[in-house]
Amino acid sequence: MFRLCTRQLRTNGLFHQSTRNISYTRLLRFPRDTSQLKPPASAPIEPEAPSFANSVRPSIRNQVLFFLFGSSAVLLYSALATNIETAVVLEKLKAQSSIWSVQNITNVDLRRFQQSELVQELRSFYKHINTQAKEIPHFIRPYVNTIYIAVFQPFVDASEGRRLCWKICLLNGGIWLLWQFRRLQPMMNRAFVHHPLSGLSYTLLTSAFSHASFFHLAFNCLAIEGFGSAAATYLRSVQDKNEPDQLESTSAYHFITFYTSAAIFSSLVSHVASARIRYPKLIAQLSSPASTPPVTETWASAVAAASTTTAKSAASTTAKSAMTLSGSLGASGVAYSCLTMVALAYPGSQISLIFPPSAPIDIQTGLICLLALDMFGAYRGWKMFDHWAHLGGAAFGVLYYNHGSTLWSRARTAMATE
Repeated sequence: MFRLCTRQLRTNGLFHQSTRNISYTRLLRFPRDTSQLKPPASAPIEPEAPSFANSVRPSIRNQVLFFLFGSSAVLLYSALATNIETAVVLEKLKAQSSIWSVQNITNVDLRRFQQSELVQELRSFYKHINTQAKEIPHFIRPYVNTIYIAVFQPFVDASEGRRLCWKICLLNGGIWLLWQFRRLQPMMNRAFVHHPLSGLSYTLLTSAFSHASFFHLAFNCLAIEGFGSAAATYLRSVQDKNEPDQLESTSAYHFITFYTSAAIFSSLVSHVASARIRYPKLIAQLSSPASTPPVTETWASAVAAASTTTAKSAASTTAKSAMTLSGSLGASGVAYSCLTMVALAYPGSQISLIFPPSAPIDIQTGLICLLALDMFGAYRGWKMFDHWAHLGGAAFGVLYYNHGSTLWSRARTAMATE
């Protein structure tokens, strides 16, 4: 109540409140903080993070080194093995008859001696089979003998290069059989298919012995058996020019060097094409505005965008499928190397297809047509065949035809043992 009365008196003016004249009083000045007036220090510029395209870009350095060191290792090992085997056969031939100590020995004499040893081994094995066949019924024995002769008689009559190509085809067939087991397919896809983005290098070689289908295997084996044996014959004939200074009892190791180097080189060319040509095109397509879905705000715009996307999807399916980095496998690159070498070594020979039209044509004309088709396929980005591997194999065939034999002779000289 007192508070209420006092408030009423104050409002009526009964209480006089003293007033104070307005005067200026100087305030004490503190030190001025100018730190806030300075512009903020700029943050350190961080290095720009690499883009996705550059961070996962396929490398070619390790693959190139694998070709250089791998092919060199195979070359030196094969040269050493050829020198050792030639020395062993030469000693056996001299020990067989004293006439060889006086008469000059040629490569033909060494191969003829090896052929006679092979025939003796097969005859001994045939006698062993007949001895073991006494325990089986009499009506089965003639079939055993017939099968043995049917298998090994062509093996004896064939040249050394053709026999080696048959062994390679058997190896390819064995790897193809492994593909038929579903449990092994993840391992086979990892170890016997070269994927450009995998970063692996040894698959450059292993993929050349792997095939996707039976027809793929059959066509490549037919090409290797035909052109590979002719290429081995050419390599042997070139080496015969170096006798008697450098005898050679077998050309198998020389052909193995050519085969493995051609396999790695053709796969390397395909890998480089994927890393430097196909991959940038794929990234450019994925980053283009046409590949990103449109942003819609209304239901009507969403329906319109969906109809437009559906109309364009059919036209772009082929283009998108052509811009994928799929794995590669097969021995077609090696077959092209053999074909190119044979075409340069025997330009007058003819070839024909196993299916119509099967009219014979000049081997060089056929090679030019195949290379033109591969160049057009590589330009258009066709995916049915690895056209870059075909072109790489053909290029290696040209290189080995011009410099391979000289390099082989130098390697044998370097690996010569006293």
